[in-house]
Amino acid sequence: MSDKNKGIILLLISAFGFSVMAAFVKLSGDLPSIQKTLFRNAVSAVISFGFVLYYKERFFGKRENQKYLLLRSSLGTMGIVFYFYAIDHLVLSDADMLNKLSPFFTIIFAAVFLKEKPMRYQIMAVIVAFVGTLFIIKPQFSIDVVPYMIGLLSAVFAAGAYTVLRVLGEKEKYYTVVFYFSFFSTVVLLPFVILFYEPMTTRQLVYLLLAGTLATVGQFGITLAYKYAPAKEISIFFYSTVVFAAVFSIVVFNQVPDLLSVVGYVIIFSALAYMFVKNNQLAKQAVSTKNNR
Repeated sequence: MSDKNKGIILLLISAFGFSVMAAFVKLSGDLPSIQKTLFRNAVSAVISFGFVLYYKERFFGKRENQKYLLLRSSLGTMGIVFYFYAIDHLVLSDADMLNKLSPFFTIIFAAVFLKEKPMRYQIMAVIVAFVGTLFIIKPQFSIDVVPYMIGLLSAVFAAGAYTVLRVLGEKEKYYTVVFYFSFFSTVVLLPFVILFYEPMTTRQLVYLLLAGTLATVGQFGITLAYKYAPAKEISIFFYSTVVFAAVFSIVVFNQVPDLLSVVGYVIIFSALAYMFVKNNQLAKQAVSTKNNR
């Protein structure tokens, strides 16, 4: 099997893991989002702790990287809390699609904070994706739009976290970054969970522990996938999460996305596919130019 196909399979496994995680989060019922986030990240902290211990790496990274690790962890924690809130209050596939807008916001943040000049096709893709979100959110002066806006914010904070990860680059091992983030969010959220704790049934606890386990599978799956193939060649397959989420919405929760949401999915997928094709074309052109020199 080629490295690219290995990457695609790992990415599909990762997407399935994150989709099942979201389903378990929704199945856990009416619990505070911060409580769900705590359990999700506590499980991830335990598993990533084992990886750091096994490879004998630093648990909390290098001193010079602390500001980036703290910023990445803060943004990532807010992103997950908002995402879990959206999962609880929206059709699962709507919440998932809004969260998956993070690559478009990453383009914007990279341009603003990292001074990476976006290409014309990237700007067009961002505009098209924004139009797609309007079909999902269906803006109106109503409290009903609040969960959609929080779902959108989950993508904004996730994009901020990904932008900081780009700054970190190879400065820290991926399992150190995962442990730092998981440990940080667990410690920060613990006082709030104690203060606003809602009693859980055994079933709810099991669902949240499973959510944490599947989230860790998704996290390591996507990390390993990008070791086998560049993100620009395979990243579009990660958006199969929306397909999985739509299936779970219909089969498990009996929630069918409305026609406007489906139109929004198609528009956003089109923008993603366009970026995917353009990235590959530019990569091939760069290789061809290099070989002709």
